[in-house]
Amino acid sequence: MLAWHAGTVPDSLTTAPRVAVRVTNDALRHVRAGHPWIFDASVTRVRPDGEVGDLAVVFDDRRRFVAIGLFDPTSPIRVRLLHRGAPTTLDRTWLSQRLADAAQRRSSVSSRRTTGYRWVHGENDGLGGLIVDRYGDTVVLKVYTPAWLPHLRLIADVIGAQAQPTRIVLRLARNVASVGDAHDGAVVTGTKADSPVEFLEGGLRFEADVHGGPKTGWFLDQRDNRARVRARSAGRSVLDVFCSGGGFSVNAAAGGARSVHSVDIAAPAIAATRRHFELNVDRANVARCRHDATVGDARQVMADLARGGAMFDMVILDPPAFASRAAQAAGAIAAYTELTRAAIRLLEDGGTLVQASCSTHVTSPELLAAVRDGAADSGAMLVEPTVTTHAADHPVGFREGEYLAAVFARVERLRGVRRRVSGGGARR
Repeated sequence: MLAWHAGTVPDSLTTAPRVAVRVTNDALRHVRAGHPWIFDASVTRVRPDGEVGDLAVVFDDRRRFVAIGLFDPTSPIRVRLLHRGAPTTLDRTWLSQRLADAAQRRSSVSSRRTTGYRWVHGENDGLGGLIVDRYGDTVVLKVYTPAWLPHLRLIADVIGAQAQPTRIVLRLARNVASVGDAHDGAVVTGTKADSPVEFLEGGLRFEADVHGGPKTGWFLDQRDNRARVRARSAGRSVLDVFCSGGGFSVNAAAGGARSVHSVDIAAPAIAATRRHFELNVDRANVARCRHDATVGDARQVMADLARGGAMFDMVILDPPAFASRAAQAAGAIAAYTELTRAAIRLLEDGGTLVQASCSTHVTSPELLAAVRDGAADSGAMLVEPTVTTHAADHPVGFREGEYLAAVFARVERLRGVRRRVSGGGARR
């Protein structure tokens, strides 16, 4: 348990020091329209000088209250807003209501068949920079700003009262440095998990490494897309590239796929995929499905499969983010197009392509255009493509919050059309 969790728990965020913040008129318009961030370039004055985690009260040029949020003088996002409109007290009751409202919005997701889901999706649930995920009786907090660290005792106490978890684990985004014993994977309350934490997704069993795995331990945002794959897999041969822990692979098997081939460059990801097949072998469809797995670079493995004449009824591509900065967007789009070309070489005529992007700076229309281009390069076309987005427990309320898109399409080869570009794949 974190040492700083012991002792009296504050009843209010407002025990933190306050700073008065003035911003540009343009920023005021965005704040009043509902945008959750104030950038450093929009701040014209701060009195007094604030520290990380202070409460920032935003006033207009007539000294009227506009909003209040968490202050971080070290970040380009200077203020993450928590409340706007009439003044209010950010106390235990306020936080409890925010968490209760977020839980209510997930009532259609959480169930006996799905015990792994996102409880709080940061800005989209009014708690900017804070993620709360549940894996059964384990709760994971992930902070994307150090401004939350001074307030974690209150957050953990309120979560404990509402959910009575066995443990609460802290995960830190890459931009958030450890502070004392508040480090990535630290236990806030309860005891450290000795092994990955088991949870259910649509009745299927999976495990999350909550102390050191990707994100908070699992890619919860793809749950709905995995269910779509499950519904389309009966009788098919499936290639799952960038499989991570095998979420798509296991769902395909559970949906009745006759074979699944999982590919990932990381050996632990393949090991986790095999483990997840074992956890679900009591299901007849999973037990019947032939499962192969390859550790290797996506580009090389796909090229080798193509040279060997392998063909599949469904190809799934779920690569890591190719564009974490706006300047990388063009290169990311080119990489998605190249991936499409590589996939179509392995796809039976009339087969299904599932291609995802988690690159914030690549929009859904741009991804679809890249996939269309890759298909055209390969002498094929997308038939009735559908573009999907985040799972239902990952609502998005502002433009910068959108990052996940996936194209589902039947691919048909155009007769008598020469491919403009042949082969290829994308590096992981």
